[in-house]
Amino acid sequence: MTAKPGDVVSVHYAGRLDDGTPFDSSEGRDPLSFRLGAGEVVAGFDDAVTGMAVGQEKTVRLDAQAAYGERRDDLVLSVPLDAFPGDTAPDVGQGVRLGLDGGGSAEAVVVDVSDDAVTLDANHPLAGQALTFDLRLVDVAR
Repeated sequence: MTAKPGDVVSVHYAGRLDDGTPFDSSEGRDPLSFRLGAGEVVAGFDDAVTGMAVGQEKTVRLDAQAAYGERRDDLVLSVPLDAFPGDTAPDVGQGVRLGLDGGGSAEAVVVDVSDDAVTLDANHPLAGQALTFDLRLVDVAR
């Protein structure tokens, strides 16, 4: 049975950067389950699993566009320090949730703190990077 859009698939995977650094894996956990074509994973991952047969293994390299996209300078912003609650400045590396116009929110990371401003980066941590995945299709449910 091969995986096609609309199927719920279960996949074991290991992901690494071009320099070989691992960034995520299902090793020691349940496989990742998602509906093919529903936008639940990055497009390149979805495409790589489509057409695989249960038990099949393959390695696929996704360029940045097929993964988390290119880094965007417009997602790095400076916010006045006094916009943060309390008397303590946030720490570099700290995650913050930003409210968006019209509702919703986005995650960002503090990348710099000065005397009067905080620089936030709302890019995905893997944006701008190619990702390589070792995949094994475990199950397909229609």
